[in-house]
Amino acid sequence: MKVSEAVGRALCAAGVDQVFGVVGSGNFHVTNAMIAAGARFVGARHEGGAATMADAYARTSGEVAVVSVHQGPGLTNAMTGIAEAAKSRTPLIVLAAEVTEPRSNFYVDQEALARAVGAAAVRVTSAEEAVEQTCAAVRLAVRERRTVLLNLPLPVQASEVAEGALVQAVPPTPRAAVEPDAAEVAALAELLGRSRRPVFVAGRGAREPGGREALGALAERYGALLATSAVSRGLFHGDPWSLDVSGGFASPLAVELIQGADLIVGWGCALNMWTMRHGHLIGADATVVQVDDDPSALGAHRPVHLGVTGDVRLTARRLSGTGGEPREGYRTPQTAAALAARLRWHDVPYEDTGTRERIDPRTLGIALDEILPAERVVGVDSGNFMGYPTMYLSVPDEKGFCFTQAFQSIGLGLATTIGAALARPDRLPVAALGDGGALMSAVELDTVRRLGLPMVVVVYDDEAYGAEVHHFGPDGHPLDTVRFPPTDIAAVGRGYGFEAVTVRTRADLKAVADWVAGPRSAPLLIDAKVVADHGSWWLEEAFRGH
Repeated sequence: MKVSEAVGRALCAAGVDQVFGVVGSGNFHVTNAMIAAGARFVGARHEGGAATMADAYARTSGEVAVVSVHQGPGLTNAMTGIAEAAKSRTPLIVLAAEVTEPRSNFYVDQEALARAVGAAAVRVTSAEEAVEQTCAAVRLAVRERRTVLLNLPLPVQASEVAEGALVQAVPPTPRAAVEPDAAEVAALAELLGRSRRPVFVAGRGAREPGGREALGALAERYGALLATSAVSRGLFHGDPWSLDVSGGFASPLAVELIQGADLIVGWGCALNMWTMRHGHLIGADATVVQVDDDPSALGAHRPVHLGVTGDVRLTARRLSGTGGEPREGYRTPQTAAALAARLRWHDVPYEDTGTRERIDPRTLGIALDEILPAERVVGVDSGNFMGYPTMYLSVPDEKGFCFTQAFQSIGLGLATTIGAALARPDRLPVAALGDGGALMSAVELDTVRRLGLPMVVVVYDDEAYGAEVHHFGPDGHPLDTVRFPPTDIAAVGRGYGFEAVTVRTRADLKAVADWVAGPRSAPLLIDAKVVADHGSWWLEEAFRGH
């Protein structure tokens, strides 16, 4: 057995059963070895799409995935998706062939590329160590929540591996939950006991199994309201005391209630500029606490009054075991009435600015939320439009929303939704894209059709890079570089085998309802010609953070 086959089989033996990629000569044998060992392979049309599909699959499924790429340009093509995964601490293996001869036209310093975006790097150096080094890469991904580049040099791939070497390839033990310090738990219990208006903000660290239940029970005891960061949206879906998302996408009532909190506890949540609107959501007299199993995360984005190092679920359970009577806290009849009447963006009055040629994106979002099945998984690209699907399309739980925005790259939304759809085949996948991101990633429409995914792709088409239009336009800057002539994106979709509809008014959405009714034999693309004069406060936050 050659190293290329041993590495592929070792990855499967270590628990990896999903691989995405674009196959070239350098990763041909190792990818086929994974398939032969039982892994499911999904071929993308571009390595960048493959990396993002793998990232989204890993986030949604909770399992390690692999993206397999050719040496040199295969890896560089994938780097934006790898950067997003690394910045999001997604457990992901980037399996890359590698040339070691500097005079080769394929040569780049692949390890340096990985480290430049925050990924770790492991190299297979010999036939004797190939299996162990492969398993070490998987262990690193799982235990440290890292994106790991596994370099597979071409000269090593053809070496012979000793018989029986695969015996040592086993799945890694899960990451150990960090037990919180008793004194820190006691200090947080004291703050909760004194608080009259506590708010819990749950982030990525609360998405682990049991997180919702543990935080829900603790919040009930102390009368806390529940909110999430964008990446954990849906975690408290259905809870009557949920505020949905904290930050730029928060509804006016959610903003009001969070700003009124006297205690804000971030649970596995960075409390960064997005989630706290550069601190504007924190009242002047509010106490801020952060709970995270990574001590370096505590206070990384803003000062906190108390940092607790510990696993979210364990810490919440330890607090539930402390003494004291249940408290009303923020869960008053007045708060309940307000939440029931005006929490959702659907309930916020607005002036519909749509015309016969362009639909208001808020009207579009409300209508789609009513038409599309509730059991859905939504992926959102970056751009001026991105708040509308996030605010108006509900999701059933934290597995129903995939938000690849740590690197804030345009063009990842379609591949994100493909990866999430494969992780949740029981749900309708909905990709929400701007026209810029849609045209950047249009090649992966072929992947949607080829896989037979019953996907809805919604393109918010304002014929521009709208964020730049609205940011620079008011100051009189020329905008020719960020505006584009009309494009028939519906025709592009039909060219890839989609059913497609152009939406200019709400009446045009009847075609969407008809598609939902069945048989859904082809995916659907909605080319929504949206009103172009709507700026977004959520991306103004981004410009402030540059």
